[in-house]
Amino acid sequence: MLVLTRKSNQSIMIGDDIEVSVLSIMGEKVRIGIQAPRDIPVFRKEVYLEIQEERAIEAGAGQSFRAEVDDALSKLGES
Repeated sequence: MLVLTRKSNQSIMIGDDIEVSVLSIMGEKVRIGIQAPRDIPVFRKEVYLEIQEERAIEAGAGQSFRAEVDDALSKLGES
């Protein structure tokens, strides 16, 4: 996992097309903005996991799929 320190109004780039900006810092809350091409979906992690779980249930994989997604995300340093 790459860890960066940014101040308000500073950004990071992911590849050539995705910019993540720190919009404001209020106590323990940080507001970020994400500018990405429309064809790249951007979700909060909990929403992403719900979408994946629904897809798995529709495909008949059930709860085990969520465990696989959580495991894959933890390996990527997301959890």
